[in-house]
Amino acid sequence: MKINEKNLVKRNVEKNVKKNPESDKKHSETESKGKDALKYGPLPRFPGQRVWTRGILILGVLIYVWYFSKSSKETVLAKQNDMYNRRGQVIECSEEYLDDIKQYPGCIPQKCGRYVSDKIVTAHEVEILLQLANRVMALGGSKGGATIMDLHSGALSFDDKFINVYAQKKNKILTPTDLTVYKLVRTKIQNAIAETFGIDVGSLYLTHPTFFSKLSNLTPVTPHDEYWHVHIDKHTYESFHYTSLLYLNDYGIDFKGGRFVFLNDASNPTKNVTVEPRKGRVSMFTSGPENPHFVERVTEGLRFAITVSFTCDSSKAIQDPVHKM
Repeated sequence: MKINEKNLVKRNVEKNVKKNPESDKKHSETESKGKDALKYGPLPRFPGQRVWTRGILILGVLIYVWYFSKSSKETVLAKQNDMYNRRGQVIECSEEYLDDIKQYPGCIPQKCGRYVSDKIVTAHEVEILLQLANRVMALGGSKGGATIMDLHSGALSFDDKFINVYAQKKNKILTPTDLTVYKLVRTKIQNAIAETFGIDVGSLYLTHPTFFSKLSNLTPVTPHDEYWHVHIDKHTYESFHYTSLLYLNDYGIDFKGGRFVFLNDASNPTKNVTVEPRKGRVSMFTSGPENPHFVERVTEGLRFAITVSFTCDSSKAIQDPVHKM
């Protein structure tokens, strides 16, 4: 899909996103690689890996610099030290998103938007997944600021490339407990998305890529490490219709920086909306141009999360990973 490099953010924001969540309360809802080359399809990638035009890259950098020069001016949708049953914003679906999703009748959202909940996943489940992330990522690790691990394909960052961690048979990768908890958490998030956006859960399918991420303040070495670029999920991953993130540790405690920012207006950071990661917090949003976003660069510590992505296109569905040693 060709992107209009001059109007990417301006067009998507001004046309599709409401001006300010505080001034539109009726639309807010708060309820109490080495030799082990991969053979499993495309690697998971951060937005910086996409072949963007030079204009888009420059725009992303300018937005990033402007944003941090005006820090603490945005609206916080979810604070780390607060717990929410469900809290979010309804925003107007983009025409592009609706045009794509209309071919899947049971999957059309009653509303587009972004939501968080701290009541979907248990503390025990999160701890199991955090231990899994640490154990598997110890077998590799990026030289830059982003290490990712895809349980489905076995893709793991290793120095400046990827390896297939499942090919390293000497290592015990996944246990039955790991996979049971992963599938349970994925199912809970899938149900929560269906309920939140008013769609048929049976029309929603897990899709590629779904991956763990560990973000740090290391200097980027490859485009995979540049996780802070402004982007739209549907443009980066065509199969995406609904995106979710499960945070595995705490903003302000385990790491600094690393907040998730919805870009409502490139010229006015006071209209941006941030989510502060909290251990066990799930963030859910429609994946179209109505939700341009980026992750702040981590300045200290390590930020762990899982991206769990869903599609309405059954031909793009993937199965849960199986037990691999």
